[in-house]
Amino acid sequence: MAEATAKEVIAALTARGWKLATAESCTAGLISWAVTEEPGSSAVFDRGFVTYSNAAKTDMLGVPPKLIDAHGAVSERVAKEMAKGARMRSMAQIAVSVTGIAGPGGSEFKPEGRVCFGLSTIDGKSHVETVDFGAIGRANVRAQTAAHALSLVCRACAQGLPFS
Repeated sequence: MAEATAKEVIAALTARGWKLATAESCTAGLISWAVTEEPGSSAVFDRGFVTYSNAAKTDMLGVPPKLIDAHGAVSERVAKEMAKGARMRSMAQIAVSVTGIAGPGGSEFKPEGRVCFGLSTIDGKSHVETVDFGAIGRANVRAQTAAHALSLVCRACAQGLPFS
């Protein structure tokens, strides 16, 4: 799948009549920045949550600490709850979340470059997926994560959730 641009995200959200919220951990606001760099973004971008720490995920998005303890911050379960929390704490109809290991570092079970993505829409539907970008360097992991998140938002606007 070719990665979407912020302009394409704005067009897709506009066509759907939706606003976007983001919940970002490893990208620390990069997705929000990409969208808001484009003219017209104020019509479709509601807000972004930068929840780098586990406490922020709980305080700002309502992710249960027990869920983080059981699955780790880098997990599809946490990504799903982050997206749901961002959508519910905003005026947005869709929220995207990212949580991952940008590097350097990682572990055997959660290697550098692993990122979990979540989407949540106003109708209560969700989508989660994990992408292993590999040990391509911190900046590259973050850039690839932001680009992939934008593509997921476009896909959700076009196809709805859950994806088939």
